[in-house]
Amino acid sequence: MDQAEGLRTLIDRSGQEETLSPPVPFREPNMKGQRSPRVIAVSSGKGGVGKTNVVANLALGLTRLRKRVLVLDADLGLANMDVLLGLTPRYTIEQFFNQEKRFSEIIIQGPGGMAIVPAGSGVFDLVDLSESQKLYLQSELDLLAEDVDILLIDTGAGISRNVLYFNMAAHESIILATPEPTSITDAYALIKVLSTRFEKKHFSILVNVVSNEREAREVFLKISRVADRFLRSLSLDYLGFIPFDEKIPEAVRLQKAVLELYPQAPSSRSLLAVAKSLLERSGPNDGKGGIQFFWQQLLDRPRTSEKERRMG
Repeated sequence: MDQAEGLRTLIDRSGQEETLSPPVPFREPNMKGQRSPRVIAVSSGKGGVGKTNVVANLALGLTRLRKRVLVLDADLGLANMDVLLGLTPRYTIEQFFNQEKRFSEIIIQGPGGMAIVPAGSGVFDLVDLSESQKLYLQSELDLLAEDVDILLIDTGAGISRNVLYFNMAAHESIILATPEPTSITDAYALIKVLSTRFEKKHFSILVNVVSNEREAREVFLKISRVADRFLRSLSLDYLGFIPFDEKIPEAVRLQKAVLELYPQAPSSRSLLAVAKSLLERSGPNDGKGGIQFFWQQLLDRPRTSEKERRMG
């Protein structure tokens, strides 16, 4: 069984356990004969803002909206997606890069039928992927293009090379922030680096742990005003907010997605609304291709010299 067939079987099997409507058929091939799955990176300027929790619940929300979702845990050296969801993968991306296991063997099933590529925990060698590792991962993900509607990437926090790489490779970037001043400052810093150094111009802002939408929009406006003042030709969109909800830490303790455990909780309703909003947006992809474009647009980019990196 090849890896695409393995992913297809995994998702189909999970669909049999769901009481919700079955997934819709995949979209028709594009002009080049290849589907164009959306590739969305979710990042934050600092850690501790609930990013992985948001990604897990967004993925579940998207599956409930009849989309086939593959989650790539791209915090490659400090994985916690599997822990958050109470999953125990036998293998991780570490075994894949070591060529000990095939890609199809490391993919695990998450709630709602999502498929997850688990990362390694405490693996220093994965903190900064080499070019050969990127190409190796590219070749495997390309094979999954026909069986995935949305590739959702949970990057690390900050401005490490891996975080920048996955954001530049993705069609869309969601930046998660909270009302904390350090979170707002670091979110802007991440946007600034991606915009000025790598010419990425489109970002969606999602605000977490707020009292209401008014507070969330204030956070968005703070980031937007600074960006308008110091960065040129930048597009920032307000994606939505997730309110403070005591059900979230409770779900975390129980190692379940809050949307699965407490579907009527305020946070769950907001997360599902964000998932719906994502699907209503066309995104900046503009039909430029599938997962292969996700990698190729970065590989075609002129490399930054060592001198330029030191100056930056």
